[in-house]
Amino acid sequence: MTSQETPSESGGCPVPDLDEMTLREKVGQLVGAFVGSMGDVELSVDDAAALVREEGVGTIAAFGIGVSTYHDPERVAEIANRLQRVALEETRHGIPLLLPVDAVHGHAYVDGATVFPHGLGLAATRNPANARTAGEVTAAEMRATGATLNYGPTCDVARDPRWGRTFETHGESPLLCGAFAGAAVRGLEDDRVSPRVAATAKHFPAYGDPTGGEDAAPVDRSASTVHQLFVPPFVDAIEAGASVVMPCYNSIDGEPAHGSHRYLTELLRERLGFDGAVISDWGGIDHLNEDHSVTASQRGSARLAIDAGLDLISIGRDEYAANLRDLVESGDLSEARIDDAVARILELKASLGLFEDPYVDVETVRSTVGVRPHRSAAAQAARESQTLLENDGVLPLSDTVDSILVAGPNAASLRSQYGGWSVRDPGPDAGTTVLDGITDRARDGTTVRYEQGTTLRERRDLEAVADAAADADVVVVAVGEGWYYHEFGPKQLVGPTGEFPTRAQLELPDAQRELLETVHETGTPLVVVAIAGRPLALSWTADNADALLFSYYPGSEGGDAIADVLFGDHNPAGRLPISVPRSTSELPSAFNRFAHPTPIGADEHPETYDPLYEFGHGESYTDFRTSDLSVDDPRIGPAESITASIDVENVGDRAGDRAVDFFLRDEVSSRVRPVREHVGFERVSLEPGESKTVSVTIPNDALAVTDSRGRTTVEPGAFELSCEGCSTTVVVERTSDGD
Repeated sequence: MTSQETPSESGGCPVPDLDEMTLREKVGQLVGAFVGSMGDVELSVDDAAALVREEGVGTIAAFGIGVSTYHDPERVAEIANRLQRVALEETRHGIPLLLPVDAVHGHAYVDGATVFPHGLGLAATRNPANARTAGEVTAAEMRATGATLNYGPTCDVARDPRWGRTFETHGESPLLCGAFAGAAVRGLEDDRVSPRVAATAKHFPAYGDPTGGEDAAPVDRSASTVHQLFVPPFVDAIEAGASVVMPCYNSIDGEPAHGSHRYLTELLRERLGFDGAVISDWGGIDHLNEDHSVTASQRGSARLAIDAGLDLISIGRDEYAANLRDLVESGDLSEARIDDAVARILELKASLGLFEDPYVDVETVRSTVGVRPHRSAAAQAARESQTLLENDGVLPLSDTVDSILVAGPNAASLRSQYGGWSVRDPGPDAGTTVLDGITDRARDGTTVRYEQGTTLRERRDLEAVADAAADADVVVVAVGEGWYYHEFGPKQLVGPTGEFPTRAQLELPDAQRELLETVHETGTPLVVVAIAGRPLALSWTADNADALLFSYYPGSEGGDAIADVLFGDHNPAGRLPISVPRSTSELPSAFNRFAHPTPIGADEHPETYDPLYEFGHGESYTDFRTSDLSVDDPRIGPAESITASIDVENVGDRAGDRAVDFFLRDEVSSRVRPVREHVGFERVSLEPGESKTVSVTIPNDALAVTDSRGRTTVEPGAFELSCEGCSTTVVVERTSDGD
């Protein structure tokens, strides 16, 4: 690929032919910079403009994590226009910029933007339409402010909840992760709904299982496990149309993904057929020499990454431009490889319409960002995500409740509801807190009192909480985690004194535990709302609270969504997308663990999977009955799919949704497989007394065993299909080799 043939149709700049570009101009398209502070480097908008003007840098992260000072949407749009004007008017070819941002749950670095639940909460809805809508809303709000490349969705499968980026994922099921990542891509990339943005499937191929839960630590997994558990969500995202793929920070089998030809070319391009752009993560190239020590210098890292299949050092150091030029001029890097990468970046920009018109109308930004229809969609997703883990009858709150005490570190914190990859201090009109939601929803005459009691980790006035709780009819305490990125944790912000900075516990901090104990001792009914980005070990709470609602990071509309559930305006139907351990010491706790022997005997060997709450757990205010699990054909060939059906009946007295999960177990396999594999899910709405048949199609590759080269084979034999306590058998009658 040596040139571009897609000129502008509407008066913009034409896409340049590579033959007309100098080496300096080509290399500029393969290097990104940022505005703001990162480590010891700080760049202003003027500095970034100079890099565009002088080095031809083609990608600028002008807002987001690098720009904590620019949150106003009009200001963001003005900066985007200013930088685009420099690129178009002050460089020889007038090539527009890519302006990327981490908008993983809405355009959340812009104040007043719509903020959806993070990925873990979205997956709890078992409704991928929420992820697609989130993508559509995010794309519209990004383009309104000038951003064109989203560093999302996250396709990682979370296998250790100590890992600080669990909240970005869609849980521990490859099926859920792929379904929701694919839906998000369709929303982001669908220009029929709004101007599309480029979606980035990240972090390829296996970021979600770092050793010990420590972010970016090596992934010590077999090749077959990588292919079986971690790669499938990327396949779904690519098939959905993701324009970009980003590698992970980790090394896998001794190869750092950012410099691995095996992963970025042989697996991603040749095997999976991805033909879009591969871009680095922030600092991902520096890590090759600074941390992995597989090269001796920045220059060596640049060569290794580009040769491996990377196209864009998206957020790195501008020194890489000089490194790439030197590598080509010295003959250490092929200019044909540079041309190949540049062609992909130019194609990406052309596909986004940037050569036609990269500018935005600053005057109309507010008519898109954070508008009511967008926030209503976020509220609906937040409501559907609420997962009721325990309820001794205190919920929904009765109309006879005259006084409510609201307490806890997360009761009045939008920042905690947003979670990471968001503005640190959202404005007062940027959403509703738990306290706001309860105050607004409580009936006239009901007294709502607030006592914080503790911060995330420090005691405040527990005596005031005790006094107020004794006078209240019910106490709602919002606990959990705060705002963070990818700390190994929950770290200092939510950890007990003395364990900073490498806290490896999932239990609540001492201060929050004492707050709950203080309320419990008063005898007033205790409702606990857990706002957190990962499953917390809540054994004491499960045993002592009257109700426990897991709310994930619910986003800007979380307060109203939580209040709707507490008061019964919405019947909770969220189902856990990840198992909740009894304690940190009982990790790992994933449901899809691999089978293994118990050589000291079943009586002496503890249960391998015995979490506090299983994957898929979630209660309701009504009762459901499931029955008659069946398949369309109990004997199939290896290339055939399965249609599975189950009857679901609402036998309670209130309307509600029920999400059902289907699992498969291979009774005999040539390779060790997970004891259960998640192969289907569906969410259904039922009125009291209503019954529906829920059907899912299970593709034949769900039956396949995967070898160390990623090759799949559907082997003959029996498979147990289960759903909601029902089971049946499917038999495959002959063998078929896959790809």
